[in-house]
Amino acid sequence: MKLPTLSPEWQVRMRRVMPLITLFLIVEFLDEVVFSVREAAWPIVRTDLNLTYAQIGILLSIPTIAGNLIEPILGILGDVWKRRLLVLGGGIGVCIASLMTGFSGGFLALLIAQIVFSPSSGAFVSLSQATLMDTDPSRHEQNMARWTFAGSVGMLTGSLLISVFLNTSGAWRWAYIVWAGVAFVVLMILWQTPFPNARPESDGAPLTFKHGLLNAWKNLRRLEVIRWLVLLELSNLMLDILLGYLALYFVDVVGVSEGEAAFAIGIWIGVGLIGDFLLIPLLERVRGLDYLRVSAVVELILFVVFLLVPSAPLKIACLAIIGVFNAGWYAILQANLYSTMPNQSGTVLTLNNIAGLVGGFIPLVIGLVAEHAGLANAMWLFVFGPVGLLIGLPRKRNLIEPKIEDL
Repeated sequence: MKLPTLSPEWQVRMRRVMPLITLFLIVEFLDEVVFSVREAAWPIVRTDLNLTYAQIGILLSIPTIAGNLIEPILGILGDVWKRRLLVLGGGIGVCIASLMTGFSGGFLALLIAQIVFSPSSGAFVSLSQATLMDTDPSRHEQNMARWTFAGSVGMLTGSLLISVFLNTSGAWRWAYIVWAGVAFVVLMILWQTPFPNARPESDGAPLTFKHGLLNAWKNLRRLEVIRWLVLLELSNLMLDILLGYLALYFVDVVGVSEGEAAFAIGIWIGVGLIGDFLLIPLLERVRGLDYLRVSAVVELILFVVFLLVPSAPLKIACLAIIGVFNAGWYAILQANLYSTMPNQSGTVLTLNNIAGLVGGFIPLVIGLVAEHAGLANAMWLFVFGPVGLLIGLPRKRNLIEPKIEDL
């Protein structure tokens, strides 16, 4: 029997698209390497720069808020202007901000560097994700799962690096300096790689920034869009925000060493990597929203047990299982947002950033609660993540979606 072969047109398309997809996944991998190094190294950074809980909360919140003020403009421009130039410009900003972070000598210098890093990463990484979604609009969940898996590999790599080099002076600084160099290499490759059109022209006329603003406002009034934006912010409580406080929790509340805390985070990220890998074939067989409902129940139970069990080994065991079942939360929710707004991937990022203006205050609130009531009590705020998903996930899709003005 003769095996089917790809059409010449499809072969040409794959040869054009696959190198770009691979580069985008590398960008996400490297971004998460640096992110996980920072999260796992907070106890070391705190000691090195003599930081307080409140200052850590500011470092986790203010750069995110600054990015969310700038990135909406970048997202709209990504739909109506030259997205490739925005990605490349963001890459240049990432290189500069990474060097600034690596050489920072105190709280203020680190804050400025992270404020520069946040919107630069938004242009470099987030618009890369948006372009990845444009390569095959019929497989948003699957491609988001691949994106998340690449990020999880990066997170595991970063946490293991900081664990191995924990006793090396300034290890966290070198992570940013090396990232700047690697990002520059990727940037040079992207410079020579053509991008697909972000969005078709309207009625033969180029879209303008005004059109992009009006379109973003129109989508922001859609209840279905609002639903996914809120759920994404709530889900982040059990993802990046939790990761930002885990190392501090294990050192200050559980009482383990900094190296053991980094190892615990490595375990969490490692089993999460397995979950992200298994999610890719799972989404070919199971509806993503059905999986989310089950995993939210499991996560709620497991996190309560994690906070209540007394010993570090039991906490690490609970954390490992939590890392499996929160796999796919971001990928599935973000994919549904992309599918709700077809051919508007840049505008999706704009609305994400608008929602992130509110979500960006969450780490600061947790830091302030930890400062006044103790980190052990502040950790209970994270249960709002799975509870919010259980309340907000749709039971079925409506054929006719209502708008706010129709209610």
